[in-house]
Amino acid sequence: MTPHVLPTLRLLCAMALTCGSAWTAGDFYLRSGDRVVFYGDSITDQRLYTVLTEDFVVTRYPKLDVAFIHSGWGGDRVSGGGGGPIQVRLQRDVIAYRPTVMTIMLGMNDGQYRPETEETDKVFFDGYKNIVNTVRAALPNIRITAIEPSPYDDVTRAPMFPGGYNAVLEHFGKWIAAYAKDAKLDVADLNTGVVEMLTKAKSQQPDVAQKIIPDRVHPEIAGHLIMAEQLLKAWNAEPVVASVAIGIADDKLRVETSDHAKITGLAYGDRKSIEWTELDDALPLPFASWTQGNAAMALAIKSSDVAAALNAEPLRITGLSDHPYVLSIDGQTIGTFDSNALASGINLAVLDTPMTKQAKRVFDLTVQHTRIHNDKWRSLQVPLSEYNLPETKSAMDALDALDTTLIRKQHEAAQPQPHHFELAPAA
Repeated sequence: MTPHVLPTLRLLCAMALTCGSAWTAGDFYLRSGDRVVFYGDSITDQRLYTVLTEDFVVTRYPKLDVAFIHSGWGGDRVSGGGGGPIQVRLQRDVIAYRPTVMTIMLGMNDGQYRPETEETDKVFFDGYKNIVNTVRAALPNIRITAIEPSPYDDVTRAPMFPGGYNAVLEHFGKWIAAYAKDAKLDVADLNTGVVEMLTKAKSQQPDVAQKIIPDRVHPEIAGHLIMAEQLLKAWNAEPVVASVAIGIADDKLRVETSDHAKITGLAYGDRKSIEWTELDDALPLPFASWTQGNAAMALAIKSSDVAAALNAEPLRITGLSDHPYVLSIDGQTIGTFDSNALASGINLAVLDTPMTKQAKRVFDLTVQHTRIHNDKWRSLQVPLSEYNLPETKSAMDALDALDTTLIRKQHEAAQPQPHHFELAPAA
């Protein structure tokens, strides 16, 4: 284990063991039966923070029945854009889906990449109110999360003008927060947390930090992970995958903690090993696969609290003799850890385990089903609508059926499976 990992794992373990059991599914913002539409400009159109949010919900709440529609369009402002004027966009890409939840993230293009003016402020504020009022007139019971826009990167590069363009977006965000309070909207700040992460990342690896938002506007998946974290925090998401603590006293084994997990068959095995079977309530996010060959992702995770906020899966074993131990799951060697590390707690969610491998399959299915929906929408529904061709409808119906099948596969793949754990003294 690298030296910087242990303090983080101690924090994760302490958090999970002291407060993890206080979280329940009922605290989460989304409910079974919800339909969520993500609405916004090109940053939403990237389908990264939105896919990460959907993937988290599917894996952390595998019994929850929630549908997700990704309706971002590059270049959009509060007045609309390449996908049509705002009334067309809202009717076709939001209201038609009869969502119960909508997120709105706009502002990057509305500020026009120049210093703030009263004129641009008024256009943005009035247009934003129009979006909310239009949607609410059609869907009176909809729950709207107003998103304070993600940052323009004035951290890893010098600002374009005094004060920088991100200050304009921060001003939009402050207005959104105030308006949301009056209009009874929910709010998620996707700016502050990302800026804090970029600042810390720059202090550690400035060249890699620039790759998190390479064009200063559109984050790579590393930046989107921190954005998704902020949205999920605003939705009161469950941070703990599972929390397990096993104690050894007088040569006897005891399960001290098993939050969000069921432990059976705890016993000594051959070679002085400790063995048990564990069935968790959820799957972790597959950090191990996302960081493989992706220095920007590794840096973003290291420079933020995202592991504690979204991906805590602590395993703690106390009472071991002073010796290195090999942890295996389903016969796969996970790593070698000393007794101090195991007593402090190791975060399984950041390691390459059978659980993270299963989670990666869920993520891949999430990406595929959103791609199918996007292809239908952007290649058939919008450009061919004026022709009213029966073949277009049949092609769209076929893609909808495929999308439905992939969503079913996604939910099937997200159901946790029991795993056999073995902790044995290293040879």
